[in-house]
Amino acid sequence: LRPARTPQILDQCPHYCPISAHLKWNLDGLLEKIWEYLNLVRVYTKPKGQMPDYDAPVILSGYETPTVEKFILKIHKSLLQDFKHALVWGTSVKHNPGMAGKDHVLHDEDVVQIVKRL
Repeated sequence: LRPARTPQILDQCPHYCPISAHLKWNLDGLLEKIWEYLNLVRVYTKPKGQMPDYDAPVILSGYETPTVEKFILKIHKSLLQDFKHALVWGTSVKHNPGMAGKDHVLHDEDVVQIVKRL
């Protein structure tokens, strides 16, 4: 292979993501590919009356259906007993915020606020 033709041939290969660690080129593209191939879903928490916490997402596996119930179980099992509904912001709901039950399927980068029974 001649060096000038190598990038053209590599662009046709599946699962190919060119990067340069030295120049820090396309590292975000590599990160997106990793998230895509591992099928992970990031869900952010939102405490009542506060801004969402975008620094520490709850990571759910996309191979299992990422529901509100699985999100709650990742945080703490006892929250499920007092669960009333969830307010969800993001692409998984028609209106922001949308009211959702335990079986609602979450999308990547949704924001969830849990509402408990009194």
